[in-house]
Amino acid sequence: MPTAHHPYRRVRRRTYALLASAAALASAAALATALPADAHDGRGGHGGHGGHHPSRYQDVQLLSFNDLHGNLEPPSGSSGRVTELQPDGTTKTIDAGGVEYLATHLRDARAGHPYSITAAGGDMVGASPLVSGLFHDEPTIEALNKLKLDVTSVGNHEFDEGAKELARLQNGGCHPTAGCYTDKEFQGADFPYLAANVLDEKTGKPILRPYWVWKKKDVKIGFIGVTLEGTPGIVSADGVKGLKFKDEVETINKYAKVLQRQGVQSIVALVHEGGFPASGSYNYDCDSPGVGDGISGPIVDIAKNVTPAVDALVTGHTHAAYVCTVDDPAGRPRMVTSAASFGRLYTDTTLTYDRRTGDIARTAVKSANRVVTRDVPKAADMTALIGKWNTLAAPIGNRPIGYVSADIGNTGDESPMGDLIADAQFAYGKELDPETDLALMNPGGVRAGLTYTAKGGEGDGVVTYAEGFTVQPFSNTVNLQDFTGAQLIQTLREQVSGVNAAAPKILQPSSGLTYTLDLTKTGADRVVTDSIRLNGTAIDPSATYRVATNSFLAGGGDGFTTLGQGTNDLVGTDDLTALEKYLTANSSASSPLAPPAANRITIVR
Repeated sequence: MPTAHHPYRRVRRRTYALLASAAALASAAALATALPADAHDGRGGHGGHGGHHPSRYQDVQLLSFNDLHGNLEPPSGSSGRVTELQPDGTTKTIDAGGVEYLATHLRDARAGHPYSITAAGGDMVGASPLVSGLFHDEPTIEALNKLKLDVTSVGNHEFDEGAKELARLQNGGCHPTAGCYTDKEFQGADFPYLAANVLDEKTGKPILRPYWVWKKKDVKIGFIGVTLEGTPGIVSADGVKGLKFKDEVETINKYAKVLQRQGVQSIVALVHEGGFPASGSYNYDCDSPGVGDGISGPIVDIAKNVTPAVDALVTGHTHAAYVCTVDDPAGRPRMVTSAASFGRLYTDTTLTYDRRTGDIARTAVKSANRVVTRDVPKAADMTALIGKWNTLAAPIGNRPIGYVSADIGNTGDESPMGDLIADAQFAYGKELDPETDLALMNPGGVRAGLTYTAKGGEGDGVVTYAEGFTVQPFSNTVNLQDFTGAQLIQTLREQVSGVNAAAPKILQPSSGLTYTLDLTKTGADRVVTDSIRLNGTAIDPSATYRVATNSFLAGGGDGFTTLGQGTNDLVGTDDLTALEKYLTANSSASSPLAPPAANRITIVR
């Protein structure tokens, strides 16, 4: 293990009691062993008061969340709602999220639980709204410190600005180019980021700690943190330069053995990879009709192959909500959870620790997702933190950049917001080169929609720079490249084939590009080739087309390898500037922009 100083160690020395002496531990273990096998004090197992000996079993509360993405303020529109399944089979939506409310919910949940851990499944930062993203996510790390986060895995977005910036978020220090934003130097995270499967190519060693052990009295629980092995395919090349991402299962199994050799038998894996539940409701029973029947996706195979030594998996990445049991390789059910995204949910799990074996009694593990409702008091310290950073961001963030006549949503295979961004990049591409034919936008790069109702004092329908930043926070450039018609057709087929076969990534098309997507078919055949038209004319496989994309797609990101083979490159400004230029040119207070119809792709189901 590395011995370099980490800020979180200062906090851990204050937060957690040291282990008792070896003699005391031996005595406690002997007493616990003497208890009957079903001993459990019914009060969470925290005996030892008034002369009583500790019971054999100790309930440990594990609170977890994932994919916060710097959403300190309550996310707007559909990004700030969850769906709840009602007893009669209907659903209702609930406004949720915002760290002022998340803090209150977590603090209330911890009350009465002396054995409580808070963990996260990655993507705490990256693709963040302006109040965090403008300051390289220092505000989010400060908020997580105040939330008393104990540990998190890295996610793919922790690499948006590269390994050196991630190390700064962990260890502190001012930004190398932006400097210090306040009169105090950034202190870094009080919690460890775990990156067990992210190796430095030169040394072959993890770039951050691979695991961490939570200790309280005689209870020890180990945490192993990994991100998805496919991170290089969904992050810019600069962000993962010099890094190697290893298989999730092999890595977790390796470090589970390391922990066991250190005497740690209770293990939780924090895995930034996820699944797709059959229902979008946060309280859907994905173990119906059988164990794990209601969930699919990469996490299922991971959960089925991770060593039985691991007692639970906290997951993320897909922004889905689920609490499932998936059988481990020994055929024993094991909890797999995810709490959606943006701080809208947290998962409350009870891990029953067996003092005799040092392991988790799997049959006693209970878990449920809880909604971060906005009907509780705001946490005053979080309100102050957000206010401080908003004051610094206000001169930039409050500037109007356009006007809309209604909400422009970001849901569905083709979204109005995705089409709007594609149109903006197409218009900007035409400025750079009048020969530009079309634009394509990756859906994962559209982080939010635009809402008509004012969030502040700007007025209804006004789009501020801060809102635009929330939609496109990556600072990708708009690039022009030449492709043959055959390559363009192949690109559309890659939406639903290859690495995207199981979870299609539908590119958002600019106006004029139309085709049919037949979801009753399989693989690349789901794109009906002879339906592809540009301004009503069939694509000519041998012709050359000038295509605008962002720099992430131009590098072959998201599995679109053909887009990485373009020629005659021309690099333009950043994508947010292109969106701002489009909104400014096509909207005004008296003539706001209407939402695109999102009807460029005809979908057959």
